[in-house]
Amino acid sequence: MPGSVTSVFSEAEDFAAALREEGGLGLLITGRGQFRARLTQVKLHCLRLSAAEEQLSRIAFVAVPADLILVSLPIDGRPVPIWGGVRMRAGEIMTFGPGQRVHARTDGPSRSGAIWLPAQDLARYGRALIGATFAVPSPARSWRSQSAAGRELRQLHRAGTRMAESRPETLVGAEAAHGLEQQLIHALVECLSAGSAVEVTAGARRHQDIVVRFEGLLEAQPERNLPIGEISAALGVSERTLRGVCAEHLGMSPTSYLRLRRMHSVHDTLRSGAPEAASVSEVARRYGFGHLGRFSADYRALFGELPSATLRRGLHSEMAHLVLRRSRSRV
Repeated sequence: MPGSVTSVFSEAEDFAAALREEGGLGLLITGRGQFRARLTQVKLHCLRLSAAEEQLSRIAFVAVPADLILVSLPIDGRPVPIWGGVRMRAGEIMTFGPGQRVHARTDGPSRSGAIWLPAQDLARYGRALIGATFAVPSPARSWRSQSAAGRELRQLHRAGTRMAESRPETLVGAEAAHGLEQQLIHALVECLSAGSAVEVTAGARRHQDIVVRFEGLLEAQPERNLPIGEISAALGVSERTLRGVCAEHLGMSPTSYLRLRRMHSVHDTLRSGAPEAASVSEVARRYGFGHLGRFSADYRALFGELPSATLRRGLHSEMAHLVLRRSRSRV
């Protein structure tokens, strides 16, 4: 059933949870300061739209589901994420085929839009609209579409998300949702059939594969402070290559990214209020931080509070949930 939701976030973890519907596997905040984000999600019949506005720089790891196509497009000429090391230019859109995994990072405040559409539906509509076989893009590509088609796609996306924010009840109606969806698909097919595509090179695909395997290696051993030599050997690449790939896709060195991931793991554990989060020092050491003074200073610079403050908030939140569950069980 068509519908929409607009959410405002002050906690990165809550934003990350909402992004899981957008294929987000992980989110690491790299900017300093108070976290603020706004996300509008629109569900039509077979197509989904989203618009995200973020205040801090970050790195997201995104997995496109096996049956969907992801289209990323700029909004209002504002900075957009850098996908797989590729920075979109004005007037461009990017497509990612089913099953692709890619990092998307921002360098500061950003606003971006996305369209999610089943690959089979796109192929079917494409054949019907252009009267010939329509190839659904599989590898990552950037598209410089004809100005009219690209402009119409952006305008329709903006109209849909703004309607969801100001008059959400409008999109609940089947007729309005169907009309908007048909116009979006028509504009998208025109962009992809008439525009000029720049496919990611074989070298760039290899780099993307390296950084995706690097992510998987860290995910498999979240508590280890892995030496770069061990990481390079496991991935079958030189340390120099690994550093270059991480700079291109993540905007930082592999050791900095590893440290950032472990710092976020500590933050998530302390915030959870779980029994294993009873001591800041124990959690910090579990994730490989031996110098607690330096760790606390770095933690405060990144998250805006001392780890002990995060722990107190987590314990308080967990206690409140426990009291609520007990009161409900008595009813």
